[in-house]
Amino acid sequence: MRSTSETEGLTVYLAMALIPACVLCIFYIYPLLRILIISFTEPSVGFGNYVDIASSSVIRKVIGTTLWICSLSTLVALFFGYLLSYAILHASPGWQRWMVTAVLLSFWVSILIRAFAWIALLQTRGIVNEAMQSIGLTDAPVQLIRNQIGVVIGMVHYLIPTAVMPLLASMRNIDDRYVMAARGLGSSPFHAFRKIYFPLTLPGVFSAGILVFIFSIGFYVTPALLGGGRVTMLAEYIAVQVSHTLAWGQGTALAASILAMVLILLIVMARIANFKKMFGAVK
Repeated sequence: MRSTSETEGLTVYLAMALIPACVLCIFYIYPLLRILIISFTEPSVGFGNYVDIASSSVIRKVIGTTLWICSLSTLVALFFGYLLSYAILHASPGWQRWMVTAVLLSFWVSILIRAFAWIALLQTRGIVNEAMQSIGLTDAPVQLIRNQIGVVIGMVHYLIPTAVMPLLASMRNIDDRYVMAARGLGSSPFHAFRKIYFPLTLPGVFSAGILVFIFSIGFYVTPALLGGGRVTMLAEYIAVQVSHTLAWGQGTALAASILAMVLILLIVMARIANFKKMFGAVK
């Protein structure tokens, strides 16, 4: 038989578990279920919205643009994220703290402020265009915003810190003695990196790539501002369907499709990488 203190402790524990579970159900699970229901019931019951998504050339073009921009942004963010993670790992302890702090601080800057900052930098009379003309790289201003180039630049800037964290966690789990053994056997630094170090980081690269790609699919503000209405991605298209044309069925069906794709990617990611190691929960 439990004592009074044990009963009170169990009650507190249940209350602490029940409150977040209720909040999760009300503000997350219920809206998701509503989206799924609407996608099958508006404007008529059935799979009509999903058939329209598969058959519409406009939606296929939007999906193609989204996948292309997300894939390109993911590859570029992975490249710079890998270099930054490698530099952080091999910096002195003092510099490591400053560099990690700088990466974390970038998460706190609003995505809206970043987008407006890039507009100021990349516009035809911005610093980037003036610098390229002053050094003779171009004779006239280059269109760097209101197109896919501007969208990719803005997205990569936001996604690099997202790539750094899993890459850095993966690199920290690699035993440096493998590379030292290769160097000791006469391998050059580049050959040891290419044959030993880089293959060991591939699980981290794949998991970081999937994570960055998942984040990139939901981008709305950056494509809307830097794309200037000429680059339409899925999130913006869904917003238009829901708020302007009031095509709730098609909008929610697209949202449900994105959700299904994200879940599939997370399952693939779980098979490639250990989530606890990747985010530093265990060593």
